[in-house]
Amino acid sequence: MFAWFSDLTPREKRTMTACFGGWSLDALDVQIFSFVIPSLLALWHISTGEAGILGTITLLVSAFGGWLAGALADRYGRVRVLQITIVWYAVFTFLCGFAQDFTQLFIFRALQGLGFGGEWAAGAVLMGEVIRDRYRGRAVGLVQTGWSVGWGAAALLYTFLIAVLPVEYAWRALFWIGLAPAALVFFIRRYVEEPEIRRDVAAPAGPLHIFSALKPPYLSVTWRVAMMVTGAQGGGYALGVWLPTYLKTVRGLSAVGTGGYTLVLILGAFFGFVTGAYLSDGIGRKRTFLLSAVASIVLTLVYLFAPLSNDWFLPVGFVLGFVSLIMFSPMGPFMTELYPTAVRGVGQGFCYNVGRGIGALFPALVGFLAAKVGLTTAIATFSLSAYGVMIVALLLLPETRGRSLTSLEQTTA
Repeated sequence: MFAWFSDLTPREKRTMTACFGGWSLDALDVQIFSFVIPSLLALWHISTGEAGILGTITLLVSAFGGWLAGALADRYGRVRVLQITIVWYAVFTFLCGFAQDFTQLFIFRALQGLGFGGEWAAGAVLMGEVIRDRYRGRAVGLVQTGWSVGWGAAALLYTFLIAVLPVEYAWRALFWIGLAPAALVFFIRRYVEEPEIRRDVAAPAGPLHIFSALKPPYLSVTWRVAMMVTGAQGGGYALGVWLPTYLKTVRGLSAVGTGGYTLVLILGAFFGFVTGAYLSDGIGRKRTFLLSAVASIVLTLVYLFAPLSNDWFLPVGFVLGFVSLIMFSPMGPFMTELYPTAVRGVGQGFCYNVGRGIGALFPALVGFLAAKVGLTTAIATFSLSAYGVMIVALLLLPETRGRSLTSLEQTTA
């Protein structure tokens, strides 16, 4: 199953290691907030709508951060921009732990989003260009498992800190730990090199390059991919951001129990990432996306509305995490294979992060709708709508499995 890994060059392996670390720590910093929400509701007496806004602002600003970082990666290099974005989001996650009110936390979370969006944009393009065509799908997909590792680390840290510290300090300590990703930059500076394919392409000049993916011949592909990502991200965020709160307030679990149940879903997510990595090379990018989206609709309905005991919640949560995260493994290679090198950074950065930014509205919408119809119905409404949007967009996009990056230099996307 992993025999292909021994065929990778040292350079490919080092790049995978660095990006895996980046994705893991990226997820750690961002997912911390989902575990902090119940504490803020109790300590600051904010509404669910305000909590949704705090969850949304990071993701919304990440849309611009990723778009900008993608353009800068085309101009100044993938590796350099990757380092800057990691330090940026680590510092502002750390500062969130010092916030004294809603406004301060809102500002720090917004600034965190710039680096959060930028890190994915630079890292995904770097991976897609360094890994050869034959192994791109599974390699980039396996690196994507770093998200579940970081998410799991956030759940473990929450479970531990909430058990040993007073609640008013535990949530702050979670954010302070978010400074850790900055240490990864030392490894990247020493061991990760710029992709060779980019060295052969002239760096774009001028600030207008940021709009390159929004012009012909790339515009038609760009809006379709952005719509597809919007659906995938919106569906995931509508449930993921509110899951700890749902488990605690609707299912009546303790704080420690909430962390445990979330870990089971995260374990399923890990295997989903791995499965998606292999499926994207085996059956194609589009079929993998569609399989995951349809299965996510079914499992979300079961998880939220079936009369399950808390014991059954564990295996069903595992399967939900499994099917809903399969779709994220092919995203990096899929977008890499749609754009030529000169616009790959800005194209990929725009599509993924604008899609994520629009999808980021869903947690806030869930929060506001929950005040009227309840959290369960609100989560289901926006999760299922998002996956429907994803499926429609996919039907308008081409399959890219096996596409050579060098072929894109002579043709348009």
